[in-house]
Order: sequence, then C-alpha cells, then structure tokens
Amino acid sequence: MTPTTSNPKIHEGRNLKRFREMLGIKQDFLAFELGEDWNQQKISLLEQREKIDSEILEQVSAILKIPAEAIRNFDEEQAINIIANTFNVEKDAYIGNSNGTFHINPIEKIIQLHEDKIALYERMLKEKDEMMGRLERLIEGR
Repeated sequence: MTPTTSNPKIHEGRNLKRFREMLGIKQDFLAFELGEDWNQQKISLLEQREKIDSEILEQVSAILKIPAEAIRNFDEEQAINIIANTFNVEKDAYIGNSNGTFHINPIEKIIQLHEDKIALYERMLKEKDEMMGRLERLIEGR
C-alpha cells in the first residue's frame, strides 16, 4: 500500500472525517463496513493521518459513495473562497441560484406522513384502552 500523492496543504484524514460527518455516518459504522480488522479507534487514527493509503481510501470512498478524488483533493481554503466569492448578502441570501430552488423528495415525504399516521393510531389506541379501563372501574364501583 502506497500513500497517495497530493497537495501538501490537503489533510486526507481530516477530509475523510468532514465527508463522513456531512453524510451523518458514525466511525463505528465505517469500521463495521471495512471489516472485522477495523474498529472505531482505528477509524479515529485513520482520520488523523495526513496521507491515507490508496487501497484504504478506495474502500472508504466506496462505502461513503463518494469519489476517492473528492477526499484526496478537497481543500477547505478553496471551498471557502468559492463560497465567499459567490455569496452576495446585499443582493440576496442565495448561493449561485437566486431562484431559491428546493428539492423535496416526495417518497421521503410520503414515508414521513405514513409514520406520523401510525404514531397517531398508536396514541388513539392507547387512549381508547385507558378510557375502557376507566369505564370498567366506574361500572364496578356501582
């Protein structure tokens, strides 16, 4: 396994951590996906490395479903410069697209509505059971 060659300012371990956190993936999950030789502590140590072996970087990028080049070449300073140069507070609070296009996944919305409905039914059933219990105690009390 040979380390990758890249810009000396780029810290591949930090970049890996940033992408992992942006995707909401825990170190434990990444370790599990890499195999039984890995654990949370080894992932933490991997994220502290300035250079990551190409083979491991390819495996991690496949798990995160992002190109390995994204981890190798992500430069925080450049990203901040791009954001700073495209964000105009005085004109409008949008980056790049002033139309304010938002993408909502209708399937996720339907799933959320279904889960809300199930929770409502469960609350209603619980209240019904409590009401039946009260009625039974009232009848027994007469």
